[in-house]
Amino acid sequence: MGVTPANRPRFQNLERLIAGLTLAIGLAAAIAVGFFHDWMWAAGIGIGAGLAWLNFRWLKQGVGALAAAATAQAKQQKAKVPVVSYFMAMFRYALIAIAVYVIFKYLGVPLLSMIAGLFALGAATLVASLYEILRPVN
Repeated sequence: MGVTPANRPRFQNLERLIAGLTLAIGLAAAIAVGFFHDWMWAAGIGIGAGLAWLNFRWLKQGVGALAAAATAQAKQQKAKVPVVSYFMAMFRYALIAIAVYVIFKYLGVPLLSMIAGLFALGAATLVASLYEILRPVN
């Protein structure tokens, strides 16, 4: 029995909006940069936006796992957090940095373009926040 989009909590709709906007803004920026500047830079922006989306997904999963563990163990004196949650929280940025380095080193994609693509998550969060502020509440 799933939750319909109309009955879903508002924050879940916002999470989906941010995830979608991250990819959409990254793709739009990559197409614009490819058309007006260079296709290698466009590839870098697209890769960066994809990594930003992946980072957001990992963050969402980590917070969800911590919340589930805290809820399940609310009455216990000492709560146990899954080790995977710690791993993903600590090494999320390291994994992204390794991916950026490997792509830069072996594919020759400009480093600054991938870093610029990582900003798609911030832009998506800003757009989604403005949307939530400006839209009327039912």
